[in-house]
Amino acid sequence: MAIDVYKEWLGIPEGPRPPDAYALLRLVQFEDDVDKIRKNYKKLNGHVRKYATGQYQNESQDLLNELARAMLLLTDAERKIEYDRSLGREIDDRDATTGRRPMTAYLVDAGTLTAEQVKTAQEHADRTGLTVRDALVQMKLIDAETAARAYASELGLPYIDLDDLTPESAALDQLPRNTVRRHTCLPLFQDDERVLVACVDEPGTELEDEVRLRFGSSLRPVIATPASINAAIAKYYAPGMRDEAAANTKAKQKGGAKGGKAKTAPKPVSKMNEEEKAQHKQIGILLICWTFIGLAMLDTFVFGVYVWPGTFFANIPITAIVLGPPIAFGVYKSYFK
Repeated sequence: MAIDVYKEWLGIPEGPRPPDAYALLRLVQFEDDVDKIRKNYKKLNGHVRKYATGQYQNESQDLLNELARAMLLLTDAERKIEYDRSLGREIDDRDATTGRRPMTAYLVDAGTLTAEQVKTAQEHADRTGLTVRDALVQMKLIDAETAARAYASELGLPYIDLDDLTPESAALDQLPRNTVRRHTCLPLFQDDERVLVACVDEPGTELEDEVRLRFGSSLRPVIATPASINAAIAKYYAPGMRDEAAANTKAKQKGGAKGGKAKTAPKPVSKMNEEEKAQHKQIGILLICWTFIGLAMLDTFVFGVYVWPGTFFANIPITAIVLGPPIAFGVYKSYFK
């Protein structure tokens, strides 16, 4: 009759054979203390070696190997998580800072990825500078839609298929082409006093501020695939399709006084988009240049000829020196700040 080495040598009561790794190492189930796991392994290893000679030599060696495999499994963080899940443990894998579960956890739960594939993708992401999401897609472990759905789950946001809806023109008109391209986003419509915007990533404060400034409402993000958003931008923001600046000007002019034209204050530089800022600066540079040119011509053809001809001052651009800098400074404050 074969000996039950688990019961006779390790004191494990009758039950499943072979026992799980925790029972084998005489640990409480789901023990996480690595030092205790190794300590129990060394103690049991020394005990089983007593039977390494004699009639139970083969049984002893097999059990020693089994103990070693159990110890290596429970001291490998990634493998232990997967093993514990297989035993029914609920793993708290939320990020300590954000309180979110990573998108990979949802994919592992769904059986789409294994823990080993997640580890490989994370290593690839670290090497290449990609996000884990992009690494998974690049390695063809999942497709872009699956990645976007999992990322939406991580953020606690809805996922949207842009093929299923048409954005409202009014929303598209409010957000400029350069903004949607820079942030890879697409305004969809206003809903419950918030603006629904399809995004590739979690929106930053810059986009939130831009939406609040232009719509007068806060942003409500939804997640879509990069390809679908870029295709929609190409479709709805094709050259010549939208004149956002004109649309904004008309909206402001509607609030003018009765029977007269509305007066709109010039937009501060801080609230301009990048294209508007560049145009504004070019105008400022031209004004500064023409200020000095005009004053120099005034000195040469007016003051030098009619005011102080033949004197020392006739050869010095007095007005350009005296008036040029303060005028240039005023233009700088208006057009560059």
